[in-house]
Amino acid sequence: MGKALVVGSFITDLTALTHKLPVPGETVLGYSFTAGPGGKGGNQAVQAARLGASVSIVTKIGNDVFGKEALSHFEKEGIETDWISTSDQEATGTALIAVEDSGENMIVVTPGACGQLSKKDVEKAEAAFRKTDIVVVQLETSMEAVEEAVWRAAAERKPLLLNPAPYQEIPEHLLEHVSYITPNETEASAITGINVGDEASAAEAARIIRKKGIPNVIITLGKKGCFISSGNEEYILPSEIVKAVDTTGAGDSFTGALAAELAEGKSLRDACGTAVKAAGLSVARYGTSPAMPWREEIL
Repeated sequence: MGKALVVGSFITDLTALTHKLPVPGETVLGYSFTAGPGGKGGNQAVQAARLGASVSIVTKIGNDVFGKEALSHFEKEGIETDWISTSDQEATGTALIAVEDSGENMIVVTPGACGQLSKKDVEKAEAAFRKTDIVVVQLETSMEAVEEAVWRAAAERKPLLLNPAPYQEIPEHLLEHVSYITPNETEASAITGINVGDEASAAEAARIIRKKGIPNVIITLGKKGCFISSGNEEYILPSEIVKAVDTTGAGDSFTGALAAELAEGKSLRDACGTAVKAAGLSVARYGTSPAMPWREEIL
């Protein structure tokens, strides 16, 4: 069993289903509402755990009902909660999500407590960095926390997987310590200035990203699968054909599954093959963390 340490966000998802997404200034009627666990860090941790990895998470929650539900959720999923901090000033983060019948979505994230995750909060998890096989970070917390996670992974000589979402500018000096990066088309475009939409543009963007010091670039391409650039190889792994009902969290499913497989010692090609299948299953159901598939389903 591989070990994965996720440093990232927990956010409660408040999701409304509607036949049509609103345009600015428009009000539309929804037909279903749910509140449940989410956040990029939380989603990725759950996906890695459901694939059999031993997972720990470093995050920050509020001293409120959503925070209590977060702890219960992680314990139920078998995720170590020793490194979760609680804020008495900030509420647990929330995401307002609208999903239309096509599966497309609109999201407004209020990071709350996890946006205040600090260097000291990450430092407290020193023991977790020592024992893990891979460290996973995203950009839904403070950059201070991201930087500390990168430095600690480097100091412990642990591979680091960066999911650069939601995109913000990343200090160049951090990138040379990243082992794997999983941008989607939009994020790869923002990092490189290349309009990524097909294999040729993905290959061009991947080469630019690799020149920044990252040896393994995996660009997720939605229903087209993912483009992989590693060593002397560049290739696309196609996605499974599914009927998408909610694309929220697909990238988190991919990243969490990839982390679990890499922690287990799988090759990058095999790990990405599992990750593509996990993401495909996740978009065929509603929700984020609850939609993450189990290994038995992927097999």
